[in-house]
Amino acid sequence: MGRQHWKKIWVGSAGNMVEWFDWFVYASFATYFAGAFFPSGNPTAQLMNTAGIFAVGFFMRPVGGWLLGRVGDRKGRKAALTLTVTLMSASAILIAVAPTYAVAGYGGALVLLVARLLQGLSVGGEYAASATYLTEASDPRRRGFASSFQYVSMTAGQIVGLGLLIILQRTMSDGALHSYGWRIPFVVGALGAAVVFYLRRSMLETEVYEEDTSHAEERGTLRALWRHRREAFLVVALTMGGTVAYYTYTTYLTKYLSNSAGLSKQTATLVSFTALIVFACLQPLAGALSDRIGRRPLLITFAVGSTVLTVPIMTLLKHAGGYWPALGLALLALVVVTGYTSINACVKAELFPTGVRALGVALPYAVANALFGGTAEYVALWFKKAGIESGFYWYVAGCAAVSVVVYVAMRETRDLDLARVRDRTDSSLTTAS
Repeated sequence: MGRQHWKKIWVGSAGNMVEWFDWFVYASFATYFAGAFFPSGNPTAQLMNTAGIFAVGFFMRPVGGWLLGRVGDRKGRKAALTLTVTLMSASAILIAVAPTYAVAGYGGALVLLVARLLQGLSVGGEYAASATYLTEASDPRRRGFASSFQYVSMTAGQIVGLGLLIILQRTMSDGALHSYGWRIPFVVGALGAAVVFYLRRSMLETEVYEEDTSHAEERGTLRALWRHRREAFLVVALTMGGTVAYYTYTTYLTKYLSNSAGLSKQTATLVSFTALIVFACLQPLAGALSDRIGRRPLLITFAVGSTVLTVPIMTLLKHAGGYWPALGLALLALVVVTGYTSINACVKAELFPTGVRALGVALPYAVANALFGGTAEYVALWFKKAGIESGFYWYVAGCAAVSVVVYVAMRETRDLDLARVRDRTDSSLTTAS
C-alpha cells in the first residue's frame, strides 16, 4: 500500500477517533453524571433516563445520514468529513457547560438532549463518510485491511475515553467525579475536534470520487438511492445483529459489570479498557484475512458465534466476580464480534456506485442503528428493571440469528471494482460491469 494511501487512511482515522471519543464518552461517563440531570432516586432509573437520551441521539442518525451522505456524494468525502467534526465539536461544548438539575431543573437535561441530537446528526454522516473514504482510498486488493481502521479508530476513541476515565478515577475522589469531573472529557473532545477540523481541511479527496462520471444532479439523491433499494435494505439487515452485539460488549459492558455483576466501577472500567485494546488490534488482522478468503466467511462466523455464545457469555459475566474472569469472557465476546466490525464498512461501501455510495451506506446504516444499536443499552436496562435481565441475552442472540440468514444469502463483494459498480434503474443486485 502506497504512502498516499496510508496518508489518507491516517487522516480519516484520526478524525474518526475523535468523533467516536465524543460519542462514546457520553456512555462511559454516564454512571457519574446520571444523577446530575435527573432527580435523586433509583440509580437504575437514572441510568435509564441517560440511556434514553443516548438512544435519542441514534434517532437523529438517519437525518444525519441523509443530509451528510448527500453532502458526501455531491460535494465530496472531504466536505462531509469536515462538516461532521464541526457538529461534534459543538455538541461536546454544550455537554461540558450544561447546568445540573439542582441549578436549572430539567433545563440541564434539555441541553443534554440538544447536544445528543447534534451528536447523532454528526455521527450519522461520519460513519458513512469515513467508511466510504477509507474504502475508496485503499488499494483495491487490501480494502478489507484498510477499511478495518474505521473500527480501529472508533475503538481507539473509546479506549482514550476509558483511559481518561481511569486516570480521573485514580486522581479524583468519587464525589468530585460526580460533581464536576465528568465534564472534563467533553472539554477534551471539543479541543480534539478542533485539531481534527484543521487536519481534515487539508486532506486529499479519493481518486474514485474525483474520477466519477455520473450525472452531478443525480448524486446523493433519494431518487438515485431508490434505484438501489435492495442494497439499502441489505445494509439494514446485515447491520442488525452486528450493531446490537457491538454496543452490548462495548458501551454497555462497563455498566453491566458494575450495575449487574457487582464489580466496582474502577474494575469494570479496567476490564473494558483492556478488552478494547485487544479488540482494536484484531481489526486489521481480520480485515486482511477477508482480503484473502472473502467477506462472507467472517460475517457468517460472527453471526453463528454470537447466536450460540451470547447467552452463556452474558450469564457467566454476571457471575464473573473479578477482573480476570470478566476480562476473559469479554475478550471471547469481542473476538466473535470482530467478524462483523472488521469488514462491515467495506462490505456496505462495495454494494453501491460512487455517485450514491455515501448516502447508500449512511441512511440505511443509520436507520438500523436507530432501531437496534442505539436502543440496546435501554433494552438491557428495561429487562433488568423488569426483573428478567436474561431476556436481553436472548434478544441479542435473536438479532444475531437473523443475521445468519442474511449473511448466508448475500453475495460476496471482495472482488468488485468500486469504479465500475454500475448505476441502474432496476432492483436487481448491483454487479460489476
